[in-house]
Parts: sequence; structure tokens; C-alpha cells
Amino acid sequence: MPEAASAAAVRATIGDSEFDRDTAVTRRAPGVYDIDLSAGWTIISAVNGGYLLAVLGRALGDALPHPDPFTISAHYLTASRPGPAVVRTETVRTGRSLSTGQASLLQYDDEGNEVERIRVLASYGDLDALPDDVRTSAKPPAMPPMDQCFGPEDGPAPVEGSSAIADRLMLKLDPATLGWALGQPSGRGEMRAWFGLADGRDADPLSLLLAVDALPPTAFELGLKGWVPTVELTAHVRCRPAPGPLRVSITTRNLAGGFLEEDAEVWDSTDRLVAQSRQLARVRLG
Repeated sequence: MPEAASAAAVRATIGDSEFDRDTAVTRRAPGVYDIDLSAGWTIISAVNGGYLLAVLGRALGDALPHPDPFTISAHYLTASRPGPAVVRTETVRTGRSLSTGQASLLQYDDEGNEVERIRVLASYGDLDALPDDVRTSAKPPAMPPMDQCFGPEDGPAPVEGSSAIADRLMLKLDPATLGWALGQPSGRGEMRAWFGLADGRDADPLSLLLAVDALPPTAFELGLKGWVPTVELTAHVRCRPAPGPLRVSITTRNLAGGFLEEDAEVWDSTDRLVAQSRQLARVRLG
């Protein structure tokens, strides 16, 4: 077997993957972390919001006494760019089962001024300590098998320009939500896909923060084009995901005044609802 093919056949593992390396933060001082934001997670020239949420989530996981994000809310203040950044964290409260902290990601602008990009408030706990008691009316999305779905490699790029993040994802979109790619958007505001990391790394709580913001915008199926920047995003991690591909379902019910909401659900290979999110995003009309 050629060396390149052999390397491609080796699955990355949690803790040793491109996602882990690109979200790794270096502690400079208590509560202060340095990171070089990778250009590999950009759409056009903006760094993906889910990747940024995972970066801040990793820093808070180091700063707080509990390991796993339970809920994390982010306000995206200005667009982040690839390159050096600083994450500053603060512990707000610690308790027996939950700890709460806040974090900000900052970069320097062209004039050398410090600019806050994102501000986050989050509560952390231990997912493995939760009782195994599930009472739910939620059901996983009805989707075709993965081999009957389509990825970026099967058609045109989701947006004009660079979309480096697509090379780092295993994304197979439900054909029922792909009308926009054929110039025939359904108008339903739905997006569904099988999701994973391209190097085969299994999902964990941090990569779930990426998953909730990694699909093409539902605005495309509403007949709109262009960048749809996130204003605010809140994610809930409900369970540590089982190995295997995830299914992500995103819906929009209301677009008004140039803003829409996106409600996301993430399901693992055992049909367990492992993450949920809601975000408010801005769209360009006309």
C-alpha cells in the first residue's frame, strides 16, 4: 500500500487530531491563554463560529474544575481572523456539580488596538456523573443512508470564495435540503446532514460545539445567498456522544427584520440526542 494511502487509512483519535491541535490553547498565566487561530476552519475569510466556540470551550475546560461544557452562550462581537489570539477566562462560581465561568477571545486590529471578538458565559460539569435517565418526546431526524447523501465534493461550493473548513469535515447533506445547490430552494428553512471530522476522529463534547454551527445556513433553503454571520449562539451538551457519525438537523421558523434563528439538534449513532443549540444570525436581504 502506498505511504499516502496508508496514512489516510489511519483514523485520528480524540486528543490526537487536527481539530485537537487547532483548538489547543497555551496557558500563559492563570486564566490567560494564547492560540494561533487556524486558517483551516474559515469560510471565505472569517473563522467559523463553531470552531471558535470549541477554542473558548477548551480554555474554560482548563480553567474550571469541571471538565465538560453543559451550556455555553457566545456573543460574536466582531469577525475573527486567522492568526494569533488571546483567551482570557474568569471563574464566576464553583459548586459541587457545576462551575460557571466566562471567557473572551481578543485579537489586534491593523492599528495594533486590542479588539474583543467573542464573549462567552458557560457552565461546566461532568457528563459521566449524570444519571442514565432519559424521558423525551424528541426523535432523531429521518434521513437517507449516508451513501445516498451528498457532500461538498459532489457539487459546487456552499458559498463563493474560500471554504477551507469543508476539507476538514465529513459532511453528507440530505438531498431533501439541497434544493439551494440546484437553484431550487425549498423555502422550508431546513438543513440536515451526517457529520463527522474528515480524519475520522470520533465526536466528544468539544467537537459537538463545532457540529452545531458547521452546516450550510438554513438561509440558503430560504432562497438567500452569502455569508450569514452569527450574532449569538447558545449550545447545550446533553450527553457524551457514542463513536460513529452524527446526524445534525437545523431548522428556521422565522426570518424577520434581517435576522433569523437556527435551532439545531445533534444525534449520535445510538439515536441519543447529545447536543442542542439556538442561534440568532443576520442575513443579507435583496
